[in-house]
Amino acid sequence: MQIILVSRARKLPKTLDLADRRLRLKLLSVLSVAVVGCMGAGVALALMVASPRDRALAQIRDLQQQIRQQDAQLGSVRQDAQRGIDALAVKLGQLQAQSIRLNALGERLAQVGKLDDGEFNFDQQPAVGGVEDVGGSAYALPSTLDGSIKLLTSQFNLQQVQLSALQSLLLDAKIESNLKPTGMPVPGYISSYFGVRPDPFDGRSARHTGIDIATPFGTAVQAVAEGMVTFAGTRSGYGNVVEIDHGNGYMTRYAHNSALDVHPGQHVQVGDVLAQAGSTGRSTGSHVHFEVWYDGRVVNPLAFVRNHR
Repeated sequence: MQIILVSRARKLPKTLDLADRRLRLKLLSVLSVAVVGCMGAGVALALMVASPRDRALAQIRDLQQQIRQQDAQLGSVRQDAQRGIDALAVKLGQLQAQSIRLNALGERLAQVGKLDDGEFNFDQQPAVGGVEDVGGSAYALPSTLDGSIKLLTSQFNLQQVQLSALQSLLLDAKIESNLKPTGMPVPGYISSYFGVRPDPFDGRSARHTGIDIATPFGTAVQAVAEGMVTFAGTRSGYGNVVEIDHGNGYMTRYAHNSALDVHPGQHVQVGDVLAQAGSTGRSTGSHVHFEVWYDGRVVNPLAFVRNHR
């Protein structure tokens, strides 16, 4: 088979003999290149037409990957938050136990202070009141962990106020107790009481302004209350005497001592040694003459020496 190619120009026509093997190979090669070119163009055209959808799918896959990463991060954050909540729950339990101990301590202190029943009730909220606010919402106890912590904080604040008030009350009671004459200045027995009695020297009726406590010579004479030594020396009839001002109107006097162990201006506590018992002044034997004065007036010390701190 032959193919004749005729040119428009004034050239001789060309004859292609398909029986020639080399010619057939050339034509097949050209045809193959043409087919491959058409296929490439078709693929390129298809890619151009389909690219928006593919890009959208690729973006969706990227978003899905980001969501998976964020979900993993959220799970880690959730675990950390759960650990924090567990730690807070443990701390809340410890604080609640501490609150119970504080309540027990307050009740024990109230009992030690011999306060009236119900004056400090740590098991109940203090009584409060006020005008009703109808515009507000109803209040309910918080059920969340944060609300429980806030409630416990308010309880601690309340307990702090109660314990501070109890501390002040007990301190005031202790100070008042320490400043009030209480107990015997020396061990022994009362050999002469307060009031009118026969004078031990002349037998005449005379007023005894204190009590006499018989005790061995040299026995330590102790302060029956806290105060300031206002006099330590010799007075007529009293012999060696110590006088202490306790404040709140109280003054005590310790007479007939053999020796004095304090000086004026010295601050003494309950139980401090003031002197040594003796028989100086108008005395028939070793004893301590003990007087109590209140607001400048001598009073019967019997009630004070029989009392206990």
